[in-house]
Amino acid sequence: MASKRKSPEPAVHIAEWSLPTAATLGSAVRTKGIMLEMRAKLPTMLRKFLDVRPGTLILGMPEGHEQEFARASETIERNLVGIEKLAIIPREIQDILTITTSERHRWLKDGRLPSAGTRTVKLHGRARKITFHVFEPKVVEDMLNDDKMSEWREQDKLTAAENRRQAAWKRRLAREEKAKPSETLKDTKAAKLAGWAEFEREGLLR
Repeated sequence: MASKRKSPEPAVHIAEWSLPTAATLGSAVRTKGIMLEMRAKLPTMLRKFLDVRPGTLILGMPEGHEQEFARASETIERNLVGIEKLAIIPREIQDILTITTSERHRWLKDGRLPSAGTRTVKLHGRARKITFHVFEPKVVEDMLNDDKMSEWREQDKLTAAENRRQAAWKRRLAREEKAKPSETLKDTKAAKLAGWAEFEREGLLR
């Protein structure tokens, strides 16, 4: 008979921290990212006790964990100071600005989306590390307020249309260039035939 999974003990010690809008920028993905950042500051065995709900971090521990609860609460309190300055990672900026991965890559490459540096992390359970760009929260907030994304999308449409026109023009030039040798050959043959006709009129072929 399969053993039943033990039900988690009810939380007796509970603490909550409301996150400022300046930190979350209205993003559930960003809120979860802050929660994961706080979990990383806690001892491994205590991380599961920290959870998140819209705009709020919740620490809940069962009876008998008074000391761990106090230490974890103090750690979270300390690390939440200045949390609005925590660098924004790729999946967070995409959610905050409602942009696609390709838009993020394109705007980062051409400089419209300024990078605040890079961050390297080790993938969970793997030896491989990945490096990615991070972004300054205040810069991202200004972009959001100014709706820069709509402006950039219009620019991209104009650029794409111009690129299509240039590509079509290049294809046309290539076709014309390719057709030139055969036309030149025809002109040469015609000139030779005209020369023979002139010789014949002058009686030089008799």
